Amino acid sequence: MGKIMVVGIGPGSYEEMTIRAAEALKSCDTIVGYTVYVELVRDHFPEKEFLTTPMTKEVDRCELAFAQAAEGKNVAMICSGDAGVYGMSGLMLEIGERYPEIPVEVIPGVTAAVGGASVLGAPLIHDFAVISLSDLLTPWEKIEKRLSAAAEADFVICLYNPSSRKRHDYLQKACDRVLAWRPGTTVCGLVRNIGREGEEYRVLTLAELRDTQVDMFTTVFIGNSQTKEVGGRMVTPRGYRL
Repeated sequence: MGKIMVVGIGPGSYEEMTIRAAEALKSCDTIVGYTVYVELVRDHFPEKEFLTTPMTKEVDRCELAFAQAAEGKNVAMICSGDAGVYGMSGLMLEIGERYPEIPVEVIPGVTAAVGGASVLGAPLIHDFAVISLSDLLTPWEKIEKRLSAAAEADFVICLYNPSSRKRHDYLQKACDRVLAWRPGTTVCGLVRNIGREGEEYRVLTLAELRDTQVDMFTTVFIGNSQTKEVGGRMVTPRGYRL
């Protein structure tokens, strides 16, 4: 009987992967993952067996991993960023209840919130909330409530999945929610292709962000009432006296 490691591979490049995650991929027999994520690691581990499923086939992907482990293989189920932040670790542990004889280990990775924050400067130095704008599994009404609550509580807000072809106006709608509690001059930032070729970032106001087109490869940061621009970077003070 083999085992399963649920591995967060970070933003995408090999250099952004943790040593523990890289060692897990070196030690496994089979790497299972969403097609796009597998392509990010394939060249670094060419000797491995790779098995993929497309988007929306997450349950099938998990079952595939357990089937491989039942055959005696050590399996790495990979996720971008961190396996426990919009990743596969929860679903793997739930399905794993049907396979009590197969151990499941969760290996953390660098999620987009902290990866993107390092590019922007220091937007997450104080309390923050991470909210996904994808309504594929969460009703939009619930997302709107979370946006309003985080804005009212003056959290820095990090937005995942801010836009797609079907959700081209979701970032605009999210900004409108936040603008009910914060001025249009609020300092914001966005980072595209974190840790990958073509990485770019921008610091802008909330009013400017509302009218900015982004994609699924972009992570958005909305500052709190104390966030400021410092030398072209985004900084949220912790409160230290200078």
